[in-house]
Amino acid sequence: MRTLTSERRSTASWLPCLALITFAIGTDDFIIAGLLPEIARDQGVSEAAAGQLVTAFSVSYALAAPPLAVAMAQFPRKPVVLFGLTAFAMINVVTAFAPNYGTMMALRIAAALAAASITPAVFALAAQLASPARVGRAIGVVAAGLTVSLFVGVPLGSLLGTAFGWRSTFLAVALFTAIVLAASAHYLPAAPGAPEIGLRAQLRILSRPAVLTTVIGTVMGASGGLLVYTYIGPITRAMSGYDGPILAFFIAVVGVAGAAGTLVGGRLTDRWGADRALLATFGGMAISLVSLAALGAVVPSGVPVWLLAGALALYGFAGWGFNPPMNARMLALAGDGGTEALALNTSGLYVGIAVGGAVGGAAVAAAGGVGAAVTAAGMAAVTFAAIAGFVRRYPSAPTA
Repeated sequence: MRTLTSERRSTASWLPCLALITFAIGTDDFIIAGLLPEIARDQGVSEAAAGQLVTAFSVSYALAAPPLAVAMAQFPRKPVVLFGLTAFAMINVVTAFAPNYGTMMALRIAAALAAASITPAVFALAAQLASPARVGRAIGVVAAGLTVSLFVGVPLGSLLGTAFGWRSTFLAVALFTAIVLAASAHYLPAAPGAPEIGLRAQLRILSRPAVLTTVIGTVMGASGGLLVYTYIGPITRAMSGYDGPILAFFIAVVGVAGAAGTLVGGRLTDRWGADRALLATFGGMAISLVSLAALGAVVPSGVPVWLLAGALALYGFAGWGFNPPMNARMLALAGDGGTEALALNTSGLYVGIAVGGAVGGAAVAAAGGVGAAVTAAGMAAVTFAAIAGFVRRYPSAPTA
């Protein structure tokens, strides 16, 4: 049997499995955005109603992840991941045959519950299996699975759905999950759960000001950062004057830069420590979004494509790079309650996505794409100031 000690010496077997797990979950979460017309038409609802399937998944995940993590914290993590993947695959198979909108809504909620049981355990497992000097890099690779799903999994799923119907996409996700499940059963080493500390102690950890301010930072960072990704169409159209196929290019630029930023964020975490890496990534995101907003304000509808692509690349690199140091900081601050705290932090990510969508929608309606970019820049600047205060007040490592 593979042991925790032996597997720490090599990440080649287990780390790709963990990254593929988050890739599958990320693809399943966001894939509906690319299938809205087909799902709406087949289920006899409006596209707005079909879009609520994404909202239901995100809200259910955000609400379920912390209590599920608390309930399962003491269980060995490999069985938790394997059981969750089995349920996730089966739910996607059933979703492919959903007869009506109500059934599909219930199944999306069920898929969110399965994902909420898996993701915190996967991040905790990455930190547990990696050597202490490589924890940040391991978390970065796992987080990159989510990022890559946005610009690889979602477009591929959309193409598959367009060619063979939206139901085929969910069957493909189920098949991919089953393959990852088989690989994980073989390659993931056995790893114990968190020490038994009791429910009260778990709740005390989650209510620590240091933990809560980290979650607040995640909400703020996701709301401002992902606002631009959510409304990248209106923003790039308003700034460049171009529409149509060029949007796919801009999305790809952000996605590739985001994946690179996630990996670099993990390496910076190992080299500089979580707090310094966090300040660097949030500072970079604030600078990139202020630059993007300035371009839109100074050269409305006339920003060259290459210059806009460069600004978006900087945004993607820094905006996705904060995930590894944020999770590493949370693990350091939470101690024995790391899995539960990671679940709470992931919930904060989904809350931030929802907040960014709402604020960005209002900004686009009131002031167009440039207004949304300016709003995101302001939010990023406020977030950097808040994070600097949180890190100074609650350092994750002792200061000299």
